[in-house]
Amino acid sequence: MTEIRGLYTLWLREIKRFLRDRTRLISMFIQPLLWLVIFGAGFGLHFTLPGLTYQQVIFPGIVGQTLLFTSMFMGISVLWDKEFGFMKEILVSPVSRLTIFLGKMIGDSTSSFLQGIMVFVIGIALQIPIDPVTVLYALPIMLLITFGLVSIGLTIASLIGTLESFGAIQTFINLPLFFLSGALFPLKGPGISLPSWLTTVAAWNPLTYGVDALRSVVLGNAWGTSLQIQPLWVDLGIVGLFDGIMIVIGTWAFTKMK
Repeated sequence: MTEIRGLYTLWLREIKRFLRDRTRLISMFIQPLLWLVIFGAGFGLHFTLPGLTYQQVIFPGIVGQTLLFTSMFMGISVLWDKEFGFMKEILVSPVSRLTIFLGKMIGDSTSSFLQGIMVFVIGIALQIPIDPVTVLYALPIMLLITFGLVSIGLTIASLIGTLESFGAIQTFINLPLFFLSGALFPLKGPGISLPSWLTTVAAWNPLTYGVDALRSVVLGNAWGTSLQIQPLWVDLGIVGLFDGIMIVIGTWAFTKMK
């Protein structure tokens, strides 16, 4: 019972912290809007994939980008907790390090998940064709994606001591994960010929499979097998495996934190 109560308390704390930060909520709303409107309109002039507009293709990618950037940023909460002594208090509490990590991870994942839902609201406002039923299928995929990404941010924050170092490392990881995930362009399909090194690196990028899964669900039949990186069940299996590995690593990092 103590473990469950501790997990719930940490989850609720992270949700309240997220909802009360209005500045971050506004900035996270504007960022995907700019990508979809400006980037989508500009590069859409040169996009020739039959049956799909460029905005439709990058929309799942921007959802993935929002989940990535928000999830990784959530790791900063660990540094603030260290700074103000809250982390010391929960580390000496009668709650296991696994529960502490899971509480923060699930709380931050829920916050990132809510941010991803906001992107769907933006997409509907921009009149991007989105089937309400497919949104329901996309929601658990989005949550699954956030688990591993949040775990990366928490792991980094638990192993370093300054905000400056966290910001530098976060940027160093975020940008390659985003640009090499195929979020802004298809990685395979008719007429698409990318350098072999790019497809190889993308194949080792866990976000690649998250974005591919979102496209398979959101775009439906328009995103056919010729464009899919992997079948949906393989995408979900790889993302799930990545989550499990990162949760183990994150829990280990928390056990080493002083």
